[in-house]
Amino acid sequence: MNGNPSTLKARPADSQTVEALVREHHSSLLRYFRKRGVREEDAEDAVQEVFVRLSRREGLSEVERIEGYLFETAANVAIDVQRHNRVRHFDSHVVYDDSRHGRPECSCDAVFEGQEAIEHLLLALRELPDRTRTIFILARLEDMKQSEIAQRLGISVSAVEKQLTKGLAYLALRTGML
Repeated sequence: MNGNPSTLKARPADSQTVEALVREHHSSLLRYFRKRGVREEDAEDAVQEVFVRLSRREGLSEVERIEGYLFETAANVAIDVQRHNRVRHFDSHVVYDDSRHGRPECSCDAVFEGQEAIEHLLLALRELPDRTRTIFILARLEDMKQSEIAQRLGISVSAVEKQLTKGLAYLALRTGML
């Protein structure tokens, strides 16, 4: 098919044939697709695709067994839909449900309180001795293991444990959060 728009337009006789097929076979095509495992939400689109393909075919009004041709086209569309869904892994998708996936509404007060809590935590972190603060940040924010921290700072694992415990206790006391 070339890019000439005039070749994409159906002839009047073909257009009337497609309209008649829509009226007569729309519901039977929906059943056809559902029986072949096309998902409910894809069945209507598949029916529309059948009629789009038919409307692009020249000489449709001259086809002898038009119903056979219609369902042969539907079979090809069903294969295409199933192939598309398999490639896109639609069977592993979860339908969005606002009650399960939606975020709870945040009030301005809740946002303000959260920002205030973060500011208090940062202030308390700045009050810690340098080594204790560094160990806390590496352990809790950088998710490093205590042995890695000890090796990086050139101290024993026991010293890391003690500094981390001291830092956590101070932050919990100071902020009431941890």
